[in-house]
Amino acid sequence: MLWSLLKILVFVAIVGLLALGAGFLMEASGGVQIAVAGTEYTLGPLQSVIGFLVLVGSVWLFFKLLRLLIATLKFLNGDETALSRYFDRGREQRGYQALSDGLMALASGEGRVAMTKAQKAEKLLQNPDLTTLLVAQAAEMTGDTRKAADAYKKLVSNNSTRFVGVRGIMKQKLADGDDETALKLAEKALAIKPRHEEVQDVLLGLQTKSQDWSGARSTLTAKLKSGSLPRDVYKRRDAVLALSAAKDILNEDGSIEQQERAIEANKLSPDLVPAAAMAARAYIAKGQARSATRLIKKAWDVAPHPDLAHAFAEIEPNESPQARIKRFSALVRVHPQHAETRLLMAELNIVAEDFPEARRSLGDLAEKNGDARAYTLMAAIERGEGSSDAVVQGWLAKALTAPRGPQWVCDNCHHIHAEWAPVCENCGTFDRLSWSTPNTPEMSSATGAHMLPLILGAIEDKSQDAPIDVPEEVEVEVVEAEVVADDAVQTETEEPVAEDARR
Repeated sequence: MLWSLLKILVFVAIVGLLALGAGFLMEASGGVQIAVAGTEYTLGPLQSVIGFLVLVGSVWLFFKLLRLLIATLKFLNGDETALSRYFDRGREQRGYQALSDGLMALASGEGRVAMTKAQKAEKLLQNPDLTTLLVAQAAEMTGDTRKAADAYKKLVSNNSTRFVGVRGIMKQKLADGDDETALKLAEKALAIKPRHEEVQDVLLGLQTKSQDWSGARSTLTAKLKSGSLPRDVYKRRDAVLALSAAKDILNEDGSIEQQERAIEANKLSPDLVPAAAMAARAYIAKGQARSATRLIKKAWDVAPHPDLAHAFAEIEPNESPQARIKRFSALVRVHPQHAETRLLMAELNIVAEDFPEARRSLGDLAEKNGDARAYTLMAAIERGEGSSDAVVQGWLAKALTAPRGPQWVCDNCHHIHAEWAPVCENCGTFDRLSWSTPNTPEMSSATGAHMLPLILGAIEDKSQDAPIDVPEEVEVEVVEAEVVADDAVQTETEEPVAEDARR
């Protein structure tokens, strides 16, 4: 309000001063005389002031027109001028608008629209640092891999965009299944940006897939230094890599180096069961039975596992079944109620032909949370105690459809592995196998209601016209299970865990 009033007062004051000045010039005497071609012009004071202002405006307009003419000539000649900059600003605005529209189309999944806008932005902006990446991504979305590859190669040629280009080509090679080239590109990308987490993960995955354990350990160390990997996870995965290298050396019969790396893997991660089992075997090969015993007990204290029991049995391979039970008692007393402990003691007592003790060791495991292994052991116990074939085969029938118990399962794709491996054989992920019970559906069959009497041996041939159809694979499993039960009673084995029973 006050500012508006002040502006009005200033305007009125200026108008008053101009009026006062014009009145003073009109009342003043004298003037200006101008002679042109013998003719004299006399101008009064007011007319002289007006003429002077007109002259100044004309000179100003003349120089402006002259500058415009010169700028037009320079523009036509291709030189940078205010006129060219004006048109450049307009073209730049249209280019940025096309770039923005292209990014929006790319985010919306409209590949063709994104490609059209990218080409328009590339033409208007003439700035490859901004538009080439958009062109590459739009080409990938539309399936034009060749154009995308050409765009990424342009980015590689520029130092400021080299990493983006290398990474883009690396992802293309991964999509094409060219792991060898992708591995080299990942190494180059990591050299440009050592702290890039995605490239670290890709390189680590490719190195483990190609079994380059030494290179994978270097990449793992880089992840630790960059802060993208917690130290506890680093220790476990480093142990897995050391164990993987030890397994390869074992396959190549390099016993000394294998022993050292197996022991190193166990020291890095004492709770890693495969590392503990292999390190124990390395100590056994060196004749250090006490070290192997101490190592297995420490790992068993963390998590009882059948692989540890196998390694523990190898410490004294020639001992009698009774001596083995006595020696294993020092191991199993750590977790006496653990399912693996109870199954292990039941197997040991079956081998020793102490079937009542085997039944006591197994307890109610078969009734409450039975799996195929527990049911097969019950079949062996019943056979050893002289039960009828119907009772034995009844337990075997349960074993056919029961869960198989804990196994090495990939946490990523849930693929079941026969033995531990550093990399999942199905999805290729690293260090994702865990010892757990897989979520597998129970086996069902359209003829299941008729198969059970046949397995029990109690079926009577009541009709010759309607034979029962039993799938061949079921018959094979029943025969194999019966052989397991017979062998558990009649044959003494050197191993505490019967592999057939586990299967």
